[in-house]
Amino acid sequence: MRFNNQGVYMADSYIKFKVSSDVVAKTYEALQMTKQSGRLKKGINEVTKSAERGIATFVVIAEDITPEEVVMHLPGLCEQKNIPYSYVPSKLELGKAIGMNVPCAAVAVENPGNAKEALNEVLSKVTGKSHKKEEKEAKESKKE
Repeated sequence: MRFNNQGVYMADSYIKFKVSSDVVAKTYEALQMTKQSGRLKKGINEVTKSAERGIATFVVIAEDITPEEVVMHLPGLCEQKNIPYSYVPSKLELGKAIGMNVPCAAVAVENPGNAKEALNEVLSKVTGKSHKKEEKEAKESKKE
């Protein structure tokens, strides 16, 4: 959240939608579970590489990044590669959720591990779709 010199709120240009606080809490929970049993990439460069290679299954971007140019390419990249993404309000909380003592601007989930169910719940709330159906369709298309 940013304010100009007159104290008026300015929306960050890379934030394309608002995420409710319950979805943010579930996102942090899913990331903590993924950290324990799955595979994450953290930081702008690693997340960008993971998304470009199509390895990322979900991307989380912090809203309080300055300068915003650092992360403004991620939503477009995720849309181009059909990777679901979401936002969390705090880079510090995002870092804590994945076990870091420093802020983290973005995280990519490559393998959710035991957090698959929790992650699917977050994805269904963010995208409005059930991802179990999409997983079945993806497996069927690979068989063909």
